[in-house]
Amino acid sequence: MSTTLEPTAADRRRWARYLVEERAEGRVYRRLADRKQGEEREILLELAEAEHRHEQHWLGLLGGEPARLPRAGLRSRMLVGMAKRFGTVFVFALAQSAEARSPYDTEAFATAAMRADEKIHHEVVRGLAARGRRKLSGSFRAAVFGANDGLVSNLALVMGIGATGVSASFVLFSGIAGLLAGALSMGAGEFVSVRSQRELLAATESNDDVAAAAGDLDIDENELALVYRARGVEADEALVKARRVVEAAKIGARKPSTGPVAAGRHADHDLIGSDWGAALSSFLLFSSGAIIPVLPWIFGLQGLAAVVTALAMVGLALLGTGAMVGILSGGPPLCRALRQLAIGFGAAAITYALGLLFGVGVV
Repeated sequence: MSTTLEPTAADRRRWARYLVEERAEGRVYRRLADRKQGEEREILLELAEAEHRHEQHWLGLLGGEPARLPRAGLRSRMLVGMAKRFGTVFVFALAQSAEARSPYDTEAFATAAMRADEKIHHEVVRGLAARGRRKLSGSFRAAVFGANDGLVSNLALVMGIGATGVSASFVLFSGIAGLLAGALSMGAGEFVSVRSQRELLAATESNDDVAAAAGDLDIDENELALVYRARGVEADEALVKARRVVEAAKIGARKPSTGPVAAGRHADHDLIGSDWGAALSSFLLFSSGAIIPVLPWIFGLQGLAAVVTALAMVGLALLGTGAMVGILSGGPPLCRALRQLAIGFGAAAITYALGLLFGVGVV
């Protein structure tokens, strides 16, 4: 589109808004760069420089710095503050969402290069966000799953028990029992899962026996190549590998205990993690969620007041975990939050209805 159109007052107000948004985005990238080193720092500084070029474009159209400028949008101001104080994963996820909604596709006064820049920025930020997500995907999944499971399961339990008309002390006892039973089950399940993975890895990984005996093998006639072929290596490549190992062993160049096989073995075990650590974290994460529905009864509330308070507290927690999932996945936080809320309250509603159906009274 041509930029020779006669600008109106509305155009100039829009340019001023673009200007402050570009400046805010540049500050976000520079602050994130201050927290990074190496390649990621260079990428972020390049993004900041691109935002500066866009800023200069709007300044040129405005004829210089305006006497008054609007405030940047709430999302941009939040990103600037978060970039200074919080982890980069959350900021990248929010920045990815912001870059996806560039207004320049329909802006007559934006250049084609600027529109292309915004699309590229979205992909760059998506890549940076993906790096952070990969680093915490396992621990984040465990945290959200454990806490959310505790929230939903124990809310459903106390709602169902409470609807039968039993005493407040019985509801409290049931909630505490549900917390302990669920947390112990989660912890035991994680312990067995991680321990089983480590045992399976130990049973399937290679050992150093072959390497230790390699020096005594015939360099032309030996079965070492079969070891590599059994691991999926092609026949010709397996023979080359076998000869290389035998030659190294004969001149004393190979040290099995510090070789790449041993290093890879330790790396695999480190990736899986500790069975006791996984069990303890699962126990604590489930407990942190499961304690929330029980708090009203712990503090002496009864009847409808306890039920409403429990629903409100759990609802806020579900909205929080759902929004966090949305932020880190690059999706809309509100939709993810409402989905979590609907799932949790749906489960509670079912058990509450069953409690009313089979109980001895109402709460």
